[in-house]
Amino acid sequence: MRKDALIAVALCALVGLFPYAVEAYWLRLGTTMLMYGVLAMSWNFIGGMAGYPSFAVAAFFGLGAYTGAVAQKFGVPMGLAWGLAGLCALVFAGLLGMALLRLRGHYFAIASLVVAEVLRELVNSATDLTGGGMGLNLPVPAASSIDAQATFFFYAMLGVAAATFAASLLTANSKLGFGLRCIQQNESAADMLGVNTTWYKVCAFMLSGVFVGVAGAVYASWVNYIEPPDVFDVLYSVKAIVMVLLGGVGSLFGPLLGAAVFLSLEELVWRKFLDVHTGVLGLLIVLLVMFLPKGLLSLSQRLPWARKR
Repeated sequence: MRKDALIAVALCALVGLFPYAVEAYWLRLGTTMLMYGVLAMSWNFIGGMAGYPSFAVAAFFGLGAYTGAVAQKFGVPMGLAWGLAGLCALVFAGLLGMALLRLRGHYFAIASLVVAEVLRELVNSATDLTGGGMGLNLPVPAASSIDAQATFFFYAMLGVAAATFAASLLTANSKLGFGLRCIQQNESAADMLGVNTTWYKVCAFMLSGVFVGVAGAVYASWVNYIEPPDVFDVLYSVKAIVMVLLGGVGSLFGPLLGAAVFLSLEELVWRKFLDVHTGVLGLLIVLLVMFLPKGLLSLSQRLPWARKR
């Protein structure tokens, strides 16, 4: 645990120097990569550690974005609005988890998939509060320049990513993490041995929601305008799963590695294959998952010195 924590601190310090060495375009990509990392690490709580195929990431992201935006609309300071977004996502994930996590396998996956669509319809209906289909404008934060705003949101997203990783590290080395891995291997056996599987799964689901909710609120403030099709897009859920599969399911650094690789592929393919970039990107991801079923981190175990050890 100490070694992983030291690596994470060094990596965070290195990433913190990013705004001083790059232009605005790369800073935007860096902020997006950190946001992707939050989505992937958050999904890893329920999908990687517990083995439950959740598609609720888009629901938590959109809920956090609109909670933060509506709070700021009524005069709540931006930082406090982000905290309220995380709290709302945490409570919603707890209530939703108690209802859905009694299902297993594809039943749970389908049930979690429709949550984002339900929330999107609710947001579309609440026109007076959320703006409905017209979207919602957020106040532009006071800053000396556009570059200063970009740097601010980069560090804000870095803070969310660091908090998510810290929670992942603590969970992986705690009784909760041990219980979640027992559920992943054989839930029925874990239940028979006295593990409160429902409570453990709900805790993992809440962890998978709270940080995504905060990231959604930060994203809303960053772009200054949100609409339901944007923040409740099911692709957020799909991307989170793909990034974890690319990096390594259930690992600590795998989701971060997967987020970096996925964003790099996304940008590269978008530039080279503008008309068919979605199909080409999907083909590359399928090939990677087929030939590296345990993620890119499994390459380190194939090196000569790793096999010898």
